[in-house]
Formats: sequence, C-alpha cells, structure tokens
Amino acid sequence: MDRSFVAQLVDYRITTAEILYWMPDHRHVLQSYIWQNLDLAPRFPNLTKFLDFWERNLEGRLHRVRVASAQLIKPAEFGFANGLYHLH
Repeated sequence: MDRSFVAQLVDYRITTAEILYWMPDHRHVLQSYIWQNLDLAPRFPNLTKFLDFWERNLEGRLHRVRVASAQLIKPAEFGFANGLYHLH
C-alpha cells in the first residue's frame, strides 16, 4: 500500500499552511509561501519541524502562519435531494 494512504488511515490529514514572511532584501515587503503535507492535527509536528528549520536557516523573518487541515478519508456523506427531476 501507498505510504500516504496508510498515514491517512492513522489520522494524518492534509495540512496547508500559508506562511507570510518579511523579504530579507526588502524588509518592508511581505511575501507569501504555501506549505502542504500530511500532518497530525492539532499539534502539527511536521509543520512545526518545517517552521523550526525556517527560523534556523532562512533569512526571511516570519510574520504570520495560517493553518487549515482536512481529513481525506472519512465516512461517506449522504444527503437527500430537495426536488424531483424527470429525464425524458
């Protein structure tokens, strides 16, 4: 089986982070970076590890990080139709 599929079975979720940081050469300009990976909510160890790497090795100082997370494997959703439709 695919590793990402197995990870999703043990509650890993697709996690997207929008990282706003100050550009090193133009300190008054904000730049946006999008990070996406499978991670465990609510602690987000992979994102935390990435942000720690950023702080240690990159010059762009972090301004804000927004995080969104969603399960990809979940029970089926079922809804009733609101109308009756005739075909032919």
